[in-house]
Amino acid sequence: MKKLLVAVASLVLVSFTQQAGPITDKEKADAAKFLTETEDGVLASVKGLSDAQLKFKAAPDKWGVEECMMHIAASEKLLWANVEKQLKENANPEKRADIKMSDDDVKKNIESRANKVKTFAPLEPQNTGFKNLDEAIASFKENRGKLIDYIKGTNADLRNHVVNMGFASFDSYQMILFIGAHSNRHMQQIEEVKADANFPKK
Repeated sequence: MKKLLVAVASLVLVSFTQQAGPITDKEKADAAKFLTETEDGVLASVKGLSDAQLKFKAAPDKWGVEECMMHIAASEKLLWANVEKQLKENANPEKRADIKMSDDDVKKNIESRANKVKTFAPLEPQNTGFKNLDEAIASFKENRGKLIDYIKGTNADLRNHVVNMGFASFDSYQMILFIGAHSNRHMQQIEEVKADANFPKK
């Protein structure tokens, strides 16, 4: 019974932290700040690295820094394209019952490197279409800039457009947080590569 009460209390808390309807000015500002901070983190993590450092891999089946950046950039574009598609369709507030995470949970769970997940084939670095780091960075900055501008000015009903990602459901505001958290997840991966004992000194 105690466990049941705790579970119910958790669900009630989530319902209060994810009110349906138009997002507030604070939510817009919070999301824009999060997107800006995570963009800055990614760009700082790859700045000033040599070609040898960009291409270094800790193991043959691991990604190097350049490959991580290619994945980040491709994911940025694809994830938002999925959200835009959902926003063009009718709102589906009945799907809100499928959302199990608060906004903070979304950021924490997606950022966490505790659980490793194999990405979709189109988002594998070799399939992204980027030839080098500069192309990936340019794409990332362009799409992140568009997303920040969007969240600052939108009046769309983001909470009532729910996206099913297969492993979990998120409202469209949470998907914007998801995108920022995803880039932070792989920024951490980049830092792990750089921390490897065999990472080139220059």
